[in-house]
Amino acid sequence: MKNLFIYLDSCNTCHRIKVELELTDDIALQNTKEEPVTMDQVEFLKEQAGSYEALFNRRAQLYRGRGLHEKDLTEEDYKNLLLDHYTFIKRPILIYNNQAYIGNSKKVVAAAQEALS
Repeated sequence: MKNLFIYLDSCNTCHRIKVELELTDDIALQNTKEEPVTMDQVEFLKEQAGSYEALFNRRAQLYRGRGLHEKDLTEEDYKNLLLDHYTFIKRPILIYNNQAYIGNSKKVVAAAQEALS
């Protein structure tokens, strides 16, 4: 998997982390609204995270909007939702040297910074 930063252009947290990481030119940028994640990317990220559920953003407005918070979702449901709409994927995601750093927690951002240095 190529070096890649997956983010949402309208997300201030994604922009802040992108600046903090001081991304180099060898890391491609992918605005997930304009270029949704592919099946291959989702499969790779699932391998890294351990499950589709671990990639899922429960803070997405559509999560409650579609009543998903009231359902028992399966791994297949999570996979389909991740591929269905860009807001369901946790972000940002840095893929660097075949390692994925998923989300915006301080621990994940620190690990990404360490990998890049």
